[in-house]
Amino acid sequence: MVGVTKFCIHPAQARNQAAVIGGTKNFDFEKIAALKPDLIIGNKEENYQPGIEQLAANYPVWLSDISNLPEALDMIRRVGFIAGAKDKAEAMATEINASFAALAELEPKVPAEYFIWKQPYMAAASGTFIDDMLQRAGFANVFAGLSRYPEITPEQLAAAAPQRIFLSSEPYPFGEKHLAEFQAICPGARVEIVDGELFSWYGSRLQKSAAYFSQLR
Repeated sequence: MVGVTKFCIHPAQARNQAAVIGGTKNFDFEKIAALKPDLIIGNKEENYQPGIEQLAANYPVWLSDISNLPEALDMIRRVGFIAGAKDKAEAMATEINASFAALAELEPKVPAEYFIWKQPYMAAASGTFIDDMLQRAGFANVFAGLSRYPEITPEQLAAAAPQRIFLSSEPYPFGEKHLAEFQAICPGARVEIVDGELFSWYGSRLQKSAAYFSQLR
């Protein structure tokens, strides 16, 4: 591994062992060229098309497009195969799959909503990896009828009346100071900060997700 983005923070030594080549949507092409990579791994949602196309003109690029757990496990297995670590990747995917299979089927699902942004409020709706995680954790997305990451007004949230409101730790850094703001909109809801990595990072962090979801529910 010779290059990572500024958001690649796991494992802890990642950015000490590899050069930081910009962000997910602003690549440092000169740095990348100096590193002479044999392979570039990207993601359709996280990266930007013109940048990926520019890289693909000069290097092999493998691009993932993930919206649910099976696709995430397939990605882990494929990247492991490409990188010559097939057995390690298979073991990781099998472990993650087993941890989710062990989650108790909790019915009925609790009406909930997951927010990723403020000003404007933006929620995770259908077609997103977060929505798939919510369902597996025993929650029913109150905005499942909407697509992707819609802007939500306070009036819409109040009308949807979720029993649980999750404020993600990233990409927007929701904190304790925001709890009262959402509590005022939905006085009957339980509002809490949740670990955004365990809901939306569809790589090795999934090893920790199922246990976290079990405690959250």
